[in-house]
Amino acid sequence: MPCFVPFSNKDLQLSFFIFRHVDVSADDLLDALKLFSFFTEDLGCIYSSIFKTIHGNMIVWYGAWIRRPDLQRRMLSDHLISALANVSHLAVLLDYGFFESYVGESKDGRPFAKFLSGDTISMSAMTPNSSEAMADLSYACIALLKSYYLKNDGITAGVCFSCLDKPMLASMQVWKSLDSCYAWLINSNYRKNIRPYISPLSSDAQYEVFKVMYVSTDELLGINLLPSLKMIRHGDHMHGYQVEEEGEDGKNGTNTA
Repeated sequence: MPCFVPFSNKDLQLSFFIFRHVDVSADDLLDALKLFSFFTEDLGCIYSSIFKTIHGNMIVWYGAWIRRPDLQRRMLSDHLISALANVSHLAVLLDYGFFESYVGESKDGRPFAKFLSGDTISMSAMTPNSSEAMADLSYACIALLKSYYLKNDGITAGVCFSCLDKPMLASMQVWKSLDSCYAWLINSNYRKNIRPYISPLSSDAQYEVFKVMYVSTDELLGINLLPSLKMIRHGDHMHGYQVEEEGEDGKNGTNTA
């Protein structure tokens, strides 16, 4: 089953956590974030997914949540950061935030982008040069989505986001294949034709191509990773989690994740 990114901010808020894995295999971090995905379901995460850069060591965890007031969203963010301390020996957390979609379009007319494990997506992130540039940068993202991305036959959907925690915009494109994405990058001459369109409004625009490594509906956790998982709670606050595994003697042993 696929993962979904809505085009409207009416019902869902979206979170992105960006990591760079260090001194370990990317698979170790991926396994830890799959466990984290399972963990977030109890906090109300509807969909989650993990992306890895095609040519790099950046990994992104994506989660979609039912909309909640600002205070509750900030509390949730604190909970998630606290839980992610368990992967600090595997990766550096480069950035994170909650976002909402403000425009999107799909080739099949559906009000969301969908993707599966193995699919190719591209993402860009932009911080406006000033508060006055925010509106212009937002319109620029819409124009790029409609004038450049969605006119390409290799794209199935595109969506633009605005960050709820700081002045930042982001966009995502879902591709039919990695070859389609590369062909567009070559033919569009991204650095020459697109980047200058954004540069006067944002000094640090970044663009990356990712492979979808996991979506929460893959159900890999219940099959392969977790004999059992217990969450430790103090009051209503998420504190951590433990995994109970069978030891060599056949008895359950507890490893703190």
